[in-house]
Order: sequence, then C-alpha cells, then structure tokens
Amino acid sequence: MKQEAHTGVYKTALKNGTISYRTSIVYNGKHISLGSYDTLKKASAVYDESYYILHSDNFSITSYKKGMNIPFEKCVILINFRDKGIYIPTPIYLEKKYFLYYLSTDKILKFDIDDLFYYSSHKIMQRGSHLFVADYGSQLSVLQRYGIKSYAVPGRDYRFANDDPNDLRYENIIVLNRYHGVRQFAHKGFIKYKTYIHIKSNYVVGVYDSEAEAAIAYNKAADILKKNGVNKNYQQNYIEDLSASQYADFYIKIKIAPKIYQLKSSKKGK
Repeated sequence: MKQEAHTGVYKTALKNGTISYRTSIVYNGKHISLGSYDTLKKASAVYDESYYILHSDNFSITSYKKGMNIPFEKCVILINFRDKGIYIPTPIYLEKKYFLYYLSTDKILKFDIDDLFYYSSHKIMQRGSHLFVADYGSQLSVLQRYGIKSYAVPGRDYRFANDDPNDLRYENIIVLNRYHGVRQFAHKGFIKYKTYIHIKSNYVVGVYDSEAEAAIAYNKAADILKKNGVNKNYQQNYIEDLSASQYADFYIKIKIAPKIYQLKSSKKGK
C-alpha cells in the first residue's frame, strides 16, 4: 500500500477492486482506526477532525454538529479516550459510578459500571423502540439482561423508577411480572399474582400469594389444555429458585380454576 500525501490516510482496495482510503490516528501510544472512506478528501477531513478533537479540551460530545465528517460514534470514542485515558471501541463515555452509551446525539443510555465489560464488546443496535445486541449469532434484547421477556409490556410487566426509559441502571428497573401469564396486582395492601392463559381469549387460572406459584399454575394449566387437545404452543415458565422436588410439590398442590379442566379443543379454540 502506498501512503497518500495526507498524514494518517492510506490508499487501499476492496476485494472487488474498488479504491478506498483507510484512516487512522495515533494518540498516547494507541493506534486508533477511524474507518474507511471512498474519497481522499473525506478520509483526510476525518483525520483532521479527529486530531482536533483529541487535542482540544474545548470540544465535548455536545460540540458535535451535523455535517462533520467524522462519524458520531468515533467522536464519542475519541473524547472518552482523551478525557478518561481508557480506549473503548464502542460509543461509551465513562462517569464515576456509571457510563453513558451514545446511540446518537439525542439518544443516550445510562448503565451501571458493572455492565461496562459487556457493552465494551457488544454494540447496541436499535430497531424502532427495540434495543438489542448481536450475541453468539443471535439478537439479544438489552432488556433480557434484566429478566424482562420479549413479550413484556412497559408499565404492566416492568417500569422505570424515575420514569426515564433510557436509564438502564439496575436500581431504576422494576420488574413487575417475570413469567408467562402472570400479572401482579395489589389487594387490600398485599401483593397478589393472577394467572391467565390464552386460548381464543384469556381465561383466569387462579390468584396466588407468590409469583412462583402463579408461574407454576400457568405451566399446570398449559399441561391440562394440551391433554385436552388444545393445540397451542405454550411456553413453560422456568423458576430458577426452586429445586425439582420443590417444583413438583408446588405443582401437585396448586389449585387450578375448574373451568380450565373443562376447556377442550375445538375449531374455534384452536
């Protein structure tokens, strides 16, 4: 490869023969890749902006403006390295007890410092309101790390203590319902759990004192319906805190609404 006239820019070729310009910069002994661009002018501009960002205390993340050549993600990475002395390859800015993850200039997520290792190596992506990472070849919802299921509804199954959905620190996320078919509610000052199961509409399985009992009741109701020929793919609840013998004991003792036993397979019910 032949180095171009501009510092930090190298001319290279893609597999299909297309010419591109690879840009990088060295700061505090660290070689930082700034990406590849289709023109020398663009690559050179990215280098110049990166140099300015790294050597200017006056340039902050909020200084980033539309029309700059350097991608916003790279800008955050450089500013964090400049200010904190730690290079992180994802758009993270470190604070004392937490860190900020910049999806864009106006979409900023807040995480506990305990999650730093994970999000330093897993890039967060967004599709609509859904936040996810690519993990072992599959898409993993960010909320799944808190025990929140993919079908969960905000306000019903979980909520944010400070009403900020971008604050993903553990203390701010309150999981109300962790299991299929289970809804938490207050009754005369006590927390109760109501279990529903769906065929063509929702049927009440029962009301229980604990979340675990309600989750097992759902499993038992699903088993009854399958035996009765109801052809639905009911996903079983897995209760981590119970041993196999404890689960079996609960399963036997838990009472199910009599109507569940009477529900049978029909063309309307399938």
